[in-house]
Amino acid sequence: MSSTAAFYLLSTLGGYLVTSFLLLKYPTLLHQRKKQRFLSKHISHRGGAGENLENTMEAFQHAVTLGTDMLELDCHITKDEQVVVSHDENLKRSTGVNVNISDLKYCELPSYLGKLDVPFQRACQCEGKDNRIPLLKEVFDAFPNTPINIDIKVNNNVLIKKVSELVKQYKREHLTVWGNASYEIVEKCYKENSDIPILFSLQRVLLILGLFFTGLLPFVPIREQFFEIPMPSIILKLKEPHTMSRSQKFLIWLSDILLMRKALFDHLTARGIQVSFGTMHFENSVAYQFTTSVK
Repeated sequence: MSSTAAFYLLSTLGGYLVTSFLLLKYPTLLHQRKKQRFLSKHISHRGGAGENLENTMEAFQHAVTLGTDMLELDCHITKDEQVVVSHDENLKRSTGVNVNISDLKYCELPSYLGKLDVPFQRACQCEGKDNRIPLLKEVFDAFPNTPINIDIKVNNNVLIKKVSELVKQYKREHLTVWGNASYEIVEKCYKENSDIPILFSLQRVLLILGLFFTGLLPFVPIREQFFEIPMPSIILKLKEPHTMSRSQKFLIWLSDILLMRKALFDHLTARGIQVSFGTMHFENSVAYQFTTSVK
């Protein structure tokens, strides 16, 4: 390679690195900051599972009374096309009955068990008096001013359409975010109703990380508005340390190093994207905690 070619190559690379750094720090030089319709620093996962039976009206009311910024819930659809709030499609874990929600009419759904294991907290159970699976519209009726994060649990076109119709009916586009870890589901949600903010799918999270580490992220437009990831180190709290191999612990450590990047969070926040990461915190009736502060 001639000295002239090397000079141009180094100049181009240097210009790219400087521009990437500046736009990473000041993204509004290129991108218009997204308007944040609400700000959520505390999100009650499944309504605050761990303090009440998950995804019940009692759990949601408890979380709102405590002052949560957002309710997170999961949706499925019944045989008679009712949108219900439940994490599992199969109700064996939560009700003791081995049936699928999609195979039953709403009136046929069994009640929750009196106690449920909390899957994201070791040796923890939740219990409550309210053991009824609620309809999504009941939650909308009860909490008209509370932001709600909806996880569309199955790739079902009718479910996505029904949820969109309910959001429109209750005029909640400005108070709702929806999506799933599945890229296909998120794409369907956006196509069905682009007025409702969407979550990053797992595929998009991995893409964002790749763009970040290659310096390309500042140049790429982003349509999602909520970046939610679990803290990998939380896995260590869910398992007995002696049951994990060194390679598993190393992978968790590496994932933590790659994901928990303050520069990435600062950049997304500056672009008006809310960043949330789970911390699994139970203290003084504070249920499942998400943190949006990256300072």
